Amino acid sequence: MGHKVHPQIHRTGVLFPWSSRWVSKQRYSEYLEQDIKIREYLFIKLKEAHIDSIFIERGPKNVSITIFAAKPGIIIGRGGQGLDDLRKDLERKFLKMSSKVKLHIQEITNPSLSSEVVAQTIIKDIEGRIPFRRIMKQTIERVMKAGAKGIKITLAGRLNGVEIARRETLAKGKIPLITLRSNVDYTQRIAQTIYGVIGVKVWIYKGESFERIDKLAEKSEQIKRKPQNQN
Repeated sequence: MGHKVHPQIHRTGVLFPWSSRWVSKQRYSEYLEQDIKIREYLFIKLKEAHIDSIFIERGPKNVSITIFAAKPGIIIGRGGQGLDDLRKDLERKFLKMSSKVKLHIQEITNPSLSSEVVAQTIIKDIEGRIPFRRIMKQTIERVMKAGAKGIKITLAGRLNGVEIARRETLAKGKIPLITLRSNVDYTQRIAQTIYGVIGVKVWIYKGESFERIDKLAEKSEQIKRKPQNQN
């Protein structure tokens, strides 16, 4: 029997950093539950913003949440009002006003190379009753044009409303899942249709990387360089 491992978890600590960065001995389970609920809440509430990833850092009195999204303007809102409302909701619903929330919104440079954004786009089209094969072919072409080395999409369920559920997979390029230096972006989501649930899996191979990929470190370096470039 095959033993399948999540491609990103398989490389965590080697190629990818941890998405939750904090240390706690006494309240570990409580913090872990909060992180899971916060992520689920943000992905549902900010569905239209096309979130790529969420990083959570904890301090003695503050919780810093960094959201990478394809459409950050939807989160920020007019005059930053959306950001303030979101911060208050998180403090009230999940942290019980025990800690202050600091929100940081970052825009991803190429949404077509984000498996999370690609999966959300596929789900939107499936729920809009577009034929699934057309969705898969158009998505593969768009991702490959964006510079990906390979992509694989798997849909499972009552596709196009048929009575018997099945699984369909389309792929292009290569998806090396064994080599730890392979930068493979993976996500798994579900689409809610009138015929039932359809599972969506997306693998995107971006090439080999011999250095650790840390989005937070990359953004901080860009911010430090901006004043130097302006001068």
